[in-house]
Amino acid sequence: MFEFLSWIEGSALGQAIRGSGVWTYGILNLGHIAGISTLFGSVLLLDLRLLGLWPGIPLRTIARPTVPVAVIGFSLAVVSGICMLSVNASEYYQNPFLLIKFPAIALGVVNVIVVSRMRPWREKDIRESTRADRVRLATAGGCSLVCWSVALAAGRMIGYW
Repeated sequence: MFEFLSWIEGSALGQAIRGSGVWTYGILNLGHIAGISTLFGSVLLLDLRLLGLWPGIPLRTIARPTVPVAVIGFSLAVVSGICMLSVNASEYYQNPFLLIKFPAIALGVVNVIVVSRMRPWREKDIRESTRADRVRLATAGGCSLVCWSVALAAGRMIGYW
């Protein structure tokens, strides 16, 4: 792990960001926060619907705007996060919160892949699904909230280690 973090820090990206001025890291941090909040807000709405809130609102209606917004938020968070990490990656070598954040993100992404393959999700209609499908979707929604909440909390704690 140390070798990988050292490689990122020594990369052209890390060197470019370190040499680009005092405001660069702050702007990247703002972008990261914007990406995370955009992602989490969208995920929260989707997951609460999967958990059974707002049963009168079709999943299709909630998913149509929130899925693309979540993708944009995730993309912004990943790009800005990699850029910020490249500035001083080797300092995070033994930071336990980094070792919590990345697996939580990976599990959140795996959960998205699993949910996207479920028939009720593909059809964007929970109301016509079986009880077993609703339970699976609710479980996936709960897992998603846990994964993204843990990633959010661990990411925030990285700076305090």
